[in-house]
Amino acid sequence: MLASKTLIGSLSVAAAFLALTAPARADGEVNIYSYRQPDLIQPLLDAFTKETGITANVLFLDKGLVERIQAEGANSPADVILTVDISRLTEAKDAGVTQPLVNETINKDIPAHFRDPGGNWFGLTTRGRVVYASKERVPQNDITYEELADPKWKGKFCTRDGQHSYNIGLFASMIAHHGEAETEKWLTGIRDNLSKKPDGGDRDQAKAIFAGECDIALGNSYYVGLMLTNEKEPQQKEWASAIKVLFPNAKDRGTHVNISGMALAKNAPNKENAVKLMEFLSAGEAQKIYAEQVFEYPVLPGAEPSDVVKSFGTIKPDSLPLAEIAANRKKASELVDKVGYNDGPQD
Repeated sequence: MLASKTLIGSLSVAAAFLALTAPARADGEVNIYSYRQPDLIQPLLDAFTKETGITANVLFLDKGLVERIQAEGANSPADVILTVDISRLTEAKDAGVTQPLVNETINKDIPAHFRDPGGNWFGLTTRGRVVYASKERVPQNDITYEELADPKWKGKFCTRDGQHSYNIGLFASMIAHHGEAETEKWLTGIRDNLSKKPDGGDRDQAKAIFAGECDIALGNSYYVGLMLTNEKEPQQKEWASAIKVLFPNAKDRGTHVNISGMALAKNAPNKENAVKLMEFLSAGEAQKIYAEQVFEYPVLPGAEPSDVVKSFGTIKPDSLPLAEIAANRKKASELVDKVGYNDGPQD
């Protein structure tokens, strides 16, 4: 079992050896390996423990989670994997560190397009890949992803690295909707509209709009909530206040969304408790707590997002199954390199 309620960062070599060799099973406990920061999920776990009496232990890793479970093999203490982005969920499945779960309760709560058809992963919350637009310089309140390639945005568009998983997810969805050839043309068009080479994170794109370096940018919706409520770095409130959130394709197919999600670990030593936790996370109370903590949208139909998220406007998610989008990620990555997206505009 894990030695403490929350373990942050990588363990020492000695501690790692103990984790590999110590008995993993412990009645009344469940062990979580998480890519999400402990402070974001702790309120969820506290509520779970209060309801069930089961102690939730967390190992947080900022990288190497899949490799860690592979190295631990059959002795892995991991019961549940918590992570973000369809790429990491499919990576875990493809690496063989998950096991399929057919569960009537979870399948009832989580729509089919937000879970793996084979039950190897399940979405918990969604975030939109939206357009940040300058309140001062962009009068329009509607936009499509296709429009981002319009020359009217030349020198006015900025993004983070084209190979980042957030962008690859969107580009993969464009392939699913339009095909590879059309997506290549589109990627070339948005590349040529860039105001500078892609860099930074999504918050940096809001900062660039605030500074007048560009007028529109791609970004995840939840970062706006994180910036608006950031008391440690109040300048981020200024960045967020300078932008409005536009939900692309709101009038047709809907906005591309990605997920945070969960999976049952392949060798879960506390499988019964793991399933109880997963059922809890898919239900109403946890969906509300989690969505409010991370400024995302619950996947449970009818569950409400936080007031901050509601203030962005209404999102209409693209209903394309995420498993179908994930199947195009490799092609999307290849197209990013083919068009020289990260080189920036070509003239």
